[in-house]
Amino acid sequence: MTLQAFTSQRVVTAQGIRPAAVLVEDGHIRAVVVRSQIPPDATRHDFGDNAILPGLVDSHVHINEPGRTEWEGFATATRAAAAGGYTLLVDMPLNSLPATTTVAALEEKRAAAAKSSRVDWALWGGIVADNQLHIEALAAAGVAGFKCFLIDAGIDGFTMVTEPQLRAAIPQLVTTGLPLLVHAELAGPVEAATSQLAQADWRKYATYLHSRPDEAELQAIDLLLELCREFRFPLHIVHLATARALQKLQQAKSAGLPVTVETCPHYLHLAAEDIPDGATLTKCAPPIRSRANREALWQGLRDGIIDLIATDHSPCPPDMKRLAEGNFQNAWGGIASLTLALPIIWTDASTRGFSLQDIARWMSAKPAQLAGCATKKGAISPGHDADLVILAPEEEFVVTEAHLHYRHRVSPYLNQRLRGVVKKTFLRGNLVFDQGQFPGDPAGRECRRQSPD
Repeated sequence: MTLQAFTSQRVVTAQGIRPAAVLVEDGHIRAVVVRSQIPPDATRHDFGDNAILPGLVDSHVHINEPGRTEWEGFATATRAAAAGGYTLLVDMPLNSLPATTTVAALEEKRAAAAKSSRVDWALWGGIVADNQLHIEALAAAGVAGFKCFLIDAGIDGFTMVTEPQLRAAIPQLVTTGLPLLVHAELAGPVEAATSQLAQADWRKYATYLHSRPDEAELQAIDLLLELCREFRFPLHIVHLATARALQKLQQAKSAGLPVTVETCPHYLHLAAEDIPDGATLTKCAPPIRSRANREALWQGLRDGIIDLIATDHSPCPPDMKRLAEGNFQNAWGGIASLTLALPIIWTDASTRGFSLQDIARWMSAKPAQLAGCATKKGAISPGHDADLVILAPEEEFVVTEAHLHYRHRVSPYLNQRLRGVVKKTFLRGNLVFDQGQFPGDPAGRECRRQSPD
């Protein structure tokens, strides 16, 4: 196969950002060298001052196929991913029909993904109230880890787990060595807060925010850390929204507990004080909290307490957002952001003194590690897949529907000015996104976990 050389003044590696050439052969990175070391027979692709980053990895995506493809499917989700610089998506188990809680359901999802994915993919399995006996079989069949909810997920067929049910499942989980990803909210504080809102105006964002208090997250995290201490399994807290949990998470990490934490673009970019009443496109769970909370989350990233950024891309048909009604109680919770996550984060990170190296760590290396794909994905390094993103970091744009390549082109980010334009995305050295176009046929593959982390 032809040797290719991808060159730029800013190649982003774990060792730093520097002028370099990324040598690619047979879909893999052969070496990262200075320009004078490019072999004469190499085909050159020079990107000047545009940055070359490793392909992004999103470890928290709701693709919904099979069963709810009218919400989103692999064809549209992976198209949006390629446009956003993502080359690996790890799909959550709950939104498809059937949910990925048995090996049979896993194989159905695999078949759907294999037909139409434009980027690579991996799959989480689910832990629900009654599938403890399926956990080891799902692990043997190749799931990357397991997801569970401590509160109602709002999806028929994917039940929450109580503490006794979770305790019954953890011994099987421990034998697999795989991580447990948890939606960390407990029902008790949510039910108590909601009971006080019978006469409240649910068009007001403040009402919805009050209905999902910080205490729901804090109590859930306390329980999970207790279980982690007792059983010593890899624990991952998904979509952390409350900064009030950062100190206890830091203490847990300092004590050597195997805990990792993610947050999402919407928690790092939006703020409760700026959300208009009726703006149900911003509804998610846990909710977007205050400006002060947002700044504390950024500090959590700076301090290394928060390990990674994942989108929690959670689309639905627009009518489920109750846009005309503007009722937060009735609207579906979830924000779709696959195409925009990189510029959203870079817009805010660049003004806070962070670098593209930080972006690569939060959005490539760490999520690849969580998914067990770090020997192939998440870095510009010899032996890795040649997954590359060409980014114009200083270029700005105003978000329009034309920038949204997922199935339903609605977004709370419309009309916002963002910094950082994805020009091209390469999957194993092949061009899969080129300035608004999607060349080639779908060629995404499953990335299986290499070994438990």
